[in-house]
Amino acid sequence: MTEQTVPERPGIAAAIVVDHGRVLMVQRRVKEGELLWQFPAGEVETGESPEEAAVREALEETGVTVKPVEILGERTHPKTGRHMSYVACSLLSGDARVADQDELSAFAWAGLVDIPVYVPYGLFEPVQAYLDTALGE
Repeated sequence: MTEQTVPERPGIAAAIVVDHGRVLMVQRRVKEGELLWQFPAGEVETGESPEEAAVREALEETGVTVKPVEILGERTHPKTGRHMSYVACSLLSGDARVADQDELSAFAWAGLVDIPVYVPYGLFEPVQAYLDTALGE
């Protein structure tokens, strides 16, 4: 009997888009476990860096053009088991909207005090630390 290996699923890149003291959040049409609101994100495609994937996903999902600033950290997400890369991004142009209506039902610009309403189980510590500084309310 031959042993079959399950191909590893691609990693996910999340765009942490900060503008004017707020961070861009999106609401998925299909809930992933407890995840409903999250950052624009999607699979890293073959040959693509996490930064490139974050830029692409922000544009595809919300219609905004962003520039990657830095990777804030990586981890295996405790709720989904997927490898995650979190990319801090600055907004270059565009007005956020639900650009991918198949995947998203809403978007919001959240201030620091609003984040627990959208993500009640807490954020990945490096992302929270970045937002504490970037949003500095």
